[in-house]
Amino acid sequence: MSNTAVVYSMTAFARSSSECRHGRFTWEIRSVNHRYLEPHFRLPDAFRDLEPHLRERLKKQLGRGKVECALRFQPLQGDAKLTVNTDLVEQLNHAADIVHSVIGPGNALDALQILQWPGVLNSEEVDGKALQQAALEAFDASLATLKQTRAREGADLAGMIRTRLEKMTTIVAQVAQQLPQALNAQRQQLQGKLDELSGNLDNDRLEQEMVILAQKADVAEELDRLHTHINEVTRILSSNEPIGRRLDFMMQELNREANTLSSKSLTAAITQYAVDLKVLIEQMREQVQNIE
Repeated sequence: MSNTAVVYSMTAFARSSSECRHGRFTWEIRSVNHRYLEPHFRLPDAFRDLEPHLRERLKKQLGRGKVECALRFQPLQGDAKLTVNTDLVEQLNHAADIVHSVIGPGNALDALQILQWPGVLNSEEVDGKALQQAALEAFDASLATLKQTRAREGADLAGMIRTRLEKMTTIVAQVAQQLPQALNAQRQQLQGKLDELSGNLDNDRLEQEMVILAQKADVAEELDRLHTHINEVTRILSSNEPIGRRLDFMMQELNREANTLSSKSLTAAITQYAVDLKVLIEQMREQVQNIE
């Protein structure tokens, strides 16, 4: 088993901001539990083309979960710099002088009209590819934060599950310790009842029936399987891959054995142990729903 295995929760939130020369990016990423990886994006129009690249990045980092990603972009104040096409202004002014000489004074272009003429004012071109690359880098940083949060919460979930597995191991050992005495007490109780009716009964047949009843009440196999399943869950928690679905399956298997133990219980104490096991399994099952 690897000591470097990481368990990831599917429930997490990350918010991060970064700046480039053209503006400020703010990413918010929320994830909750889901059977598959289901990403949703809310992007400004200028960044719509990034969605396929964002999906690809998300798939490389996350295995499961419903993930909502929202981007806000705020251009920096005063970032756009205007320049005046002086050559065109001179041409416009010269043309206005010619028109003025023909139609008379009072009709020359004013400065505002000149500035409104197409091509007089030019703004600095924004490098679209560089801007999109900056958005992707900001997304990667936010996604890394989200994954760290999922890892921290996953570690807490794994700790809760391991604690309950230890309690289950103790309970299984206690049932195994009490089982021989419980089986013997049942056998003696049954023997006493049969002795009262044994006048006309076949002793061999009685012995066979007692063996059959004892076999039906023997839960040694259930205890062995519980122990095996507990070990398997522990092993899965040390696996370096998404484990949520396998853990969910193991919770079903553990619950099946606990139900069988309860139905075959010989004593009130073993019945209570079975109830305690089912409570622990249900607590683990709730936590497993949030594991990737």
